[in-house]
Amino acid sequence: MEKLTFYALSAPEKLDRIGAYLSERLSRDVARHRYGYVCIAMEALDQLLMACHCQSINLFVESFLTMVRKLLEADKPNLQILGTNSFVKFANIEEDTASYHRSYDFFISRFSEMCHSSYEDPDIRTKIRMAGIRGLQGVVRKTVNDELQANIWDPQHMDKIVPSLLFNLQQDQIPDSSGSPVCAEGDKDGTVDLTERCLRELLGRAVYGNIKNAVKPVLMHLDNHSLWEGKSFAVRCFKIIMYSIQSQHSHLVIQQLLGHLDANSKSSATVRAGIVEVISEAAVIEASGSIGPTVLEVFNTLLKQLRLSVDYELGGGCSGSGGGGGLLRVQEERQLQESVIRTVGSFAGTLPTYQRSEVMLFIMGKIPRFLIWFGLCFRFEGSRMIQIMLLKSLLQVTVGFQTTNMLTALPSSFLDPLLSFTLMEDAEIRLLVLEILISLIDRHENQLKFSLRVLTDISVLKLKMDKCSRQDNLFMKKHSQRLYRHVYLACREENSEQQHFQSLFTLLGLICVELANEEVVVDLIRLALALQDLAVTEEALPVFNRCAVHALSAAYLNLISQLTTVPTFCQHVHEVIELRQKEFPFLLPEGVFVEKVEGEFLFSQSKIAETLGGSGYNSDRLVTPYIPQITEEDRLSKRKSIVDTISLQLDVESRLSPEKEQVRNCVCVCVCLTDGVCVEEQERERRRLVVERFQTAPFEEIAAHCGAGCIICFFLSLSLSLSLSLTLRPPPSPSGSIGNGSGPSRSVPVYEMKFPDLCVY
Repeated sequence: MEKLTFYALSAPEKLDRIGAYLSERLSRDVARHRYGYVCIAMEALDQLLMACHCQSINLFVESFLTMVRKLLEADKPNLQILGTNSFVKFANIEEDTASYHRSYDFFISRFSEMCHSSYEDPDIRTKIRMAGIRGLQGVVRKTVNDELQANIWDPQHMDKIVPSLLFNLQQDQIPDSSGSPVCAEGDKDGTVDLTERCLRELLGRAVYGNIKNAVKPVLMHLDNHSLWEGKSFAVRCFKIIMYSIQSQHSHLVIQQLLGHLDANSKSSATVRAGIVEVISEAAVIEASGSIGPTVLEVFNTLLKQLRLSVDYELGGGCSGSGGGGGLLRVQEERQLQESVIRTVGSFAGTLPTYQRSEVMLFIMGKIPRFLIWFGLCFRFEGSRMIQIMLLKSLLQVTVGFQTTNMLTALPSSFLDPLLSFTLMEDAEIRLLVLEILISLIDRHENQLKFSLRVLTDISVLKLKMDKCSRQDNLFMKKHSQRLYRHVYLACREENSEQQHFQSLFTLLGLICVELANEEVVVDLIRLALALQDLAVTEEALPVFNRCAVHALSAAYLNLISQLTTVPTFCQHVHEVIELRQKEFPFLLPEGVFVEKVEGEFLFSQSKIAETLGGSGYNSDRLVTPYIPQITEEDRLSKRKSIVDTISLQLDVESRLSPEKEQVRNCVCVCVCLTDGVCVEEQERERRRLVVERFQTAPFEEIAAHCGAGCIICFFLSLSLSLSLSLTLRPPPSPSGSIGNGSGPSRSVPVYEMKFPDLCVY
């Protein structure tokens, strides 16, 4: 071998003849099954290849690749592995001269086939697969940077390389009986690690124009093998992709995922949820502060999927009502909706403040402010669900929102429609709006420190406070009265619960801590006193709500008095609170918002049944709970007014009169606990308030309370008018007008008319 190497180096022009001779000998030995000589010939070729670097090496390489091909085509696994090892050695050599006529198509196909080997012996099968992975790695190294070679990024090559790598990467994701992936035995020999290194090396060499061709086979592989539903393997694949490619190309991967999500809009909810989960993880990894030039398109795609999921949920509930499959479908759609909402938050977390403000405004524009829907009843429920889902998405966007200029971050075009939702009857929607406002105003993470209770010393809260800036003063000067009015109106809603009052207290506390100057503090005190008067005078409110508003006012005045540090003010507030603690604890938070009553504090059905049964009573019917049967007459008699609870002007000036001060100091507990006004007087008062509200309220706030019923009537009337107009003045027939247009148009018979879809029953 030393003499042969010396001869080849001394006479480089003889290399091609040496290679041709060794190739001929190897082919003959392979055919005659003389494998010892085959190994000797390949070792000679390997050593000559490593030693000789001259301009005539290309002809020798052709003979070498021919011999490697012969070995890879053999049936013996040892020969395939031998040929792969020789090819890997060749791939690590940097050639001085380029080759214009060399092709690696065969090697890509053969190595990909070896990656999918199904040999009976598991040890040999693993060796063949690892050889195929190393062969693909060698092909990538040899061709990816050589412009004269066939483009390895072409789909015909990527469709073979990437699925082969993913197939071996998947070997450690064998699900157990519970469905969760566990590590397989194949991972002990390093197959998965080798595959991951090869895949990372391939993706790390991808440039801008090659990202799509590299990612598309991954998407197709996950589709073909139903790997989205498991989520873990799909997430792992795209984590490898996101960490391997160049950071400036990350948004291209996300755009492909979004496009794939659109393409699978009609797939099952578990598949769509898996894609959304991958998008969420990819957004967290993508840390460049931007998700590409089409930020709003990303959120538009996600919100569109949210709407589709709501439609699918309602459709699945109607078609599969009463069946287990329908319930399962609804549950899967809700899980998908939660995943989409989390993904919206993940994307928003990567954006700077100015882009997040644009996204907030964009989502607000997508929320249906009024229930303008045609047709069936479930459409109105769908509109409500869409409102809730989009508000939850908006809440995710506002998490961690930090801005120094509230005036520009929260323009009127965003704040006005957001506040209008506080006038809706739906308690869940109002609560979401309050949480959004809290998240926007809280800039020092104080919201979790506020609890609706009376503290003798608020220093234990450790509130973080800064001096109110000029921008904050301008913001409050422009929007404060609107905020106060909507807080006041929110307290008048009859279906408010403890969470609503807690959120209202947190919102008012954050306004006082984050945005308050002396003028704002005075207005907040006026608002608290107005809420107290509301609890005293608004007799239509339930007793719980009136006591809760009293408790809210007391807790907030206690907070403001300690923040202002005015001794006489604090003394007066503490005196009233102490009096309430002794005489009327139900006017304080601790007395109103008690925990759930259970256990020994409730009457036991079983014990009552046992005692009655022992006394001769038939206690069998006690097992069945009593449920009243509501008739249609009862429903009509309990129907609410169109604008049942709305008052749009907060006239707090009149609260400063001496008479009101006396009422405030006396607390007027008796009014809170008794309903002594007769029904007729209440009805007259309600009608007077309705007339007054229609006279003073802006149109959009009246429309927010109108509900679905009147809008249905409006569109039914509109559809009926359209039908009548078509009947009275029917359109020309499909054959057109007669003659040359001088005569009147011929009418279409009624049974041939094309009515609008809205009018067809």
